Amino acid sequence: MKSVVTFGEIMLRLAPPGMERFLQSPQFVATFGGGEANVAVSVSGFGWPARYTTVLPDKHPISDAFLGEMRRFGVDVSDVVRGPGRFGIYYVEPGANQRASKVQYDREGSAIAIAKPGAIDFAKVFEGAGWFHITGITPAISPSAAELSIESVKAAKAAGLTVSLDLNFRKNLWKYGKKAAEVMPQLVEYTDVVIANEEDCQMALGIESDADVHSGKLDHSSYERLSAKVLRAYPNVKTVAITLRESFSASHNGWSACLNQGHNFMVSKHYDITNIVDRVGGGDSFAGGLIYGLLALDTPQAALEFAVAASCLKHSIPGDFNRFTREEVEGLVKGGGSGRVQR
Repeated sequence: MKSVVTFGEIMLRLAPPGMERFLQSPQFVATFGGGEANVAVSVSGFGWPARYTTVLPDKHPISDAFLGEMRRFGVDVSDVVRGPGRFGIYYVEPGANQRASKVQYDREGSAIAIAKPGAIDFAKVFEGAGWFHITGITPAISPSAAELSIESVKAAKAAGLTVSLDLNFRKNLWKYGKKAAEVMPQLVEYTDVVIANEEDCQMALGIESDADVHSGKLDHSSYERLSAKVLRAYPNVKTVAITLRESFSASHNGWSACLNQGHNFMVSKHYDITNIVDRVGGGDSFAGGLIYGLLALDTPQAALEFAVAASCLKHSIPGDFNRFTREEVEGLVKGGGSGRVQR
């Protein structure tokens, strides 16, 4: 099997214990988080070889701890580059009921933010690989990170890899003078599989949606039209996946997704997720499940169902990483969502 390679920034994730507010207790729970690393962990957990590359601070104990953590999940980190800069941090306060989750970034001057094009030998990284995944978060960090991101997708296509891109628009990151819609189309031109929601399409690509996200009822035809617009605008894109989140409160979401391959539009099973533990990383577990499904399962519909189920399960555990196996996800796909004790 040819490996899946992901590239992006990893951060130290600091969260208050339980459902507390920031420093309600004088402590944080420290884990790691970052969209592309999250995807690599998911793919590896499902049984497909995964590799992750980034730029980390040199001679830094937190960098060392992170590399050890990824190896524990079976992710190959031998292509990670060490250089100057700091280790990025993000703080997350989990939401509950009508209290929304909050994220505060502290990543300016991070190792990947100051890394220049050429810092990573992508030709070497892509040896023996079949799939490359990146998100819209990395090019939002800094001008040089954007150049490095564009360099990565060009190299991936030159090496014959399938490229997936999660648009992942983050308004709090695009601060260096360029809008997402000025940068992201340059990555989409080298992309085969686009993953997004309606806001991502509008803010990252300038493609408007007529979906009414506030009505409380999903109109699947509006998402079929939106995904078709992306396919028309970018003929190189073969698949568009759109996640469909209905947010009734921070603790209660509806969750499903749709997939458009031009000749075939499909919608997944719908999950009603109550008592959410942590939704951060939910989109990444969808991406990881979709990549694995498109590589390992028989049909695009099966891949879509697997991805949505994997993401649904992720909402039940704290932290960025999805810690479920293929068998556990398939159990939910087959209807095993009752939560009964397994003995």
